[in-house]
Parts: sequence; C-alpha cells; structure tokens
Amino acid sequence: MLRSLLIVLAILLGVDAAHSAERTALVGGTLVDGTLREPLRNSVILIDGERITAVGTVGTLAIPADAKRISTEGMTVLPGLWDMHVHLMINGHADYGHWDRTYLGQLRDVIMPASAKQLLLAGVTGARDLGAPLEDSIAVREAIRSGRIPGPTLFVSGPFIQKKPYPGTEAFRWGVDSPADARAKVRRIALAGVDVIKLIDQDQMSEAEIDAIVDEAHKHGKPVIAHAHRPEEIRRALKAGVDGFEHTGLGAAPEYPEDVMAALKERTANMSAGPIFWTPTIEGLYNFPHTVRNHEFIDGTAWHEGLPPAIIADIRQSLAHPERISYFQQTPQRWPTLKRKFQQLRESGALLLIGTDSGIPMKFHSGSTWNELDVWVNQLGVPPMDAIRAATYWPAVAMKAERDYGTIAEGKYADIIAVQGDVLKHITLLQRVDLVIKHGKQVK
Repeated sequence: MLRSLLIVLAILLGVDAAHSAERTALVGGTLVDGTLREPLRNSVILIDGERITAVGTVGTLAIPADAKRISTEGMTVLPGLWDMHVHLMINGHADYGHWDRTYLGQLRDVIMPASAKQLLLAGVTGARDLGAPLEDSIAVREAIRSGRIPGPTLFVSGPFIQKKPYPGTEAFRWGVDSPADARAKVRRIALAGVDVIKLIDQDQMSEAEIDAIVDEAHKHGKPVIAHAHRPEEIRRALKAGVDGFEHTGLGAAPEYPEDVMAALKERTANMSAGPIFWTPTIEGLYNFPHTVRNHEFIDGTAWHEGLPPAIIADIRQSLAHPERISYFQQTPQRWPTLKRKFQQLRESGALLLIGTDSGIPMKFHSGSTWNELDVWVNQLGVPPMDAIRAATYWPAVAMKAERDYGTIAEGKYADIIAVQGDVLKHITLLQRVDLVIKHGKQVK
C-alpha cells in the first residue's frame, strides 16, 4: 500500500514539475504588442505552456515563483514576425531551370525544411508559402505543426493556378483549359487541405475561368490571392472578387492606370466585402541596384542553415555574377516606378502586408523579412509601428488566425521575439533577432 502511495505521489509530483517547467516570464523589456497601444515599458509577459496567460509591468504583475525568468531588459519585445510571401522550395539560386531539374526530389526532406528553419531563426514565426508541389507543401506544413521539424506556423497554397504552366514546372504550376477544369483543379487542392489559392497570369484566362476559380475556392472557404504584375491581371481579379494581391507592378509604366486605382478604391470602400490585402514584395527590386554592386551578404552563413554543402556550393556558384542574373535584367526600368506605385497602394485603402518573395535569386530566408521592413520604413516612409503591424497583426487577420496570433495578449499563442535596442527608432535591428519563442518554446 505504501509503495502504491509513493508511486502515485511521484507521478503527481512529476506532473506538477513538468507543468511548472513550462511556465516562463519575460521580464523588463519594452513591449510593442502589435496593437495600437503605446509601447509598454518594464513589461512582464507570463507564459504557461504554449500560450500567454498575462501581460503587465514589473511591480504590478506578480511573477510565479516557479516560472523561468528570461530578462528582456534593454530589449524591444514584439509578436513573432510574419512573412506573407515566401517560397520554401527555393533558396536564392539564380537559375530556376537548373534548380527545378536538380532538386525537385529533395524539396520535402531537405530544402523546404531548411528554408523553414532559416525563417524561424530570423524571427519569422508565421509564414505563407505561395507556390510548391501540393503533397510537399502539405507534408512540410504538418511536420512543423506536429513539432517534427522547426519552422514558422505555415499556411500554404500548393501549386500556382494559371493558364499554362511554364515548361518544366508542371509539378507546382497547374494549368486550366476551361471553367470546369479550373473548378476541378481548385477543388482538388482545396480538399487536399491548402489554406489559400494562388492565382497567376489570370489575364491569359477567360473571365469564366477566373470566376470559376474564385467561386470554387470560396465555396471551400479558401481565400484567393492573385498576382498583380500587369494592370489587366488586377482588373480581372478585382472583377472576379479575389481577396488579395501580390507584388508591385512588373512593367515600366510610371504608375498604376487611373481605372485600376478607381476599381481598387471602389473595392476597398465596399466594407461589406471585407478588407482587401496587398503584399507588395518590393524590397528585392528596390534594393537590387545596391545589392548588385554590394553583395558581400552572399558570403554570410545564416542561409546555409539546414542545407548540405553541395547545395550551398551550387547556390554560391550561381550567384558569382549578380549583374548577369536574368531575373533582374528589367529592374533598372522598373525601379523608378516602385515608390510611386507603393504610395498609390497605400492611398487606395488596401491593407498592405509584409511579404518578400523570399527564396528568389539572392533573397535568402535568413534575411528577407527584415530587409522588407527596412525599405518600408527608411525608404518609403511607412511609420515603424505601421510596418510592424503589417508583419504581425494584419497577416493574422488576413489568414483569419487573429484569435491565436498576431499580437501579444492573454490567451494567444506565445509567439514572441526580442531584440536588443529600440526597434521603433532603428528598424534594422531586426536583422539580428536575439530571442525567438514559438508556441511557448524558446528556439533561439
């Protein structure tokens, strides 16, 4: 009998010890919580398991005696960042054709997990992956959710939906040849469990095909986001009722046409339709004139994380001559238009989100997100708090996940980062995130 009681007592003590080990207190930092609240000095954030239990200040919020204390004094404490346009299947290589031919079979087990880990270590605790093979996208998302591999909470689109896939890309670009085929393709990926439908080159489709894609996606509760490189892509997608757009205009026209802006403003004024989101992914183009001449960052090692030496060497070799990369040859013509088009989007009423196209040539997952924030604040005049909310609160709203993510508040998942210094004064401090907590677990 005594032995049984001792066993029960040991079990209870073990459970209590395990529970208490999960309690964490972040103490002393300046909290920028992702809401419209002013920064909170000398903050205290209590975490129990995966979620935040209380937010207060030193001296007003009691810290449990059994909580693990992490000092955040001298730091800015923020919600984990979100990047709303990443491509886990690519890692900065300059030659897409070579990459697709060589590494398609390694996406699920090597390349996408490496990309996910790099994002997480950079302070990105939420991400939207917009274009990869269906089964690989779902598998990697679920591996992260189950804790088998590290990475941000992932929302995936699976394959691009477009009129015709580019040669050699059929594994992750699905063409449609009729409204019925469009519905069938969307139905297939929706039932497979994707979170969002990605539409591209819709100006090459019939209106009936676009309408079928949007209607079928909405029947399955999936938002549709569309490429916005060309004015006709925007016109047709707005007419069909998409939920958001990606990128800042591809062409060299000095600004978006008047009819496009009028249609966009009409859509944003329609409150019953809900907000329309736009991810400009502007930094890769905006900074290219500089990075083509100043590319020492390629010699960094953060982008090596999770990749085998042979793939690292292949990526490096492809970037030996940045000035020759075909992806960027039109950038000199596009660059002068970027600031004006970004300002037009801000004035339109669309909700702009931080997203980077991370993975395209020279854009490594380990640094893409902070670079986008830097350009928004220091080159395009976005107030730091607005930029931070575009990387925290609004992405969670866009993915209908704001109940659990996007701000630091009681009851939400403890996705938290901290950086030495004042991020509201020096946004570039985010290039070196000192503390990363995802779902209550410290990962950096």
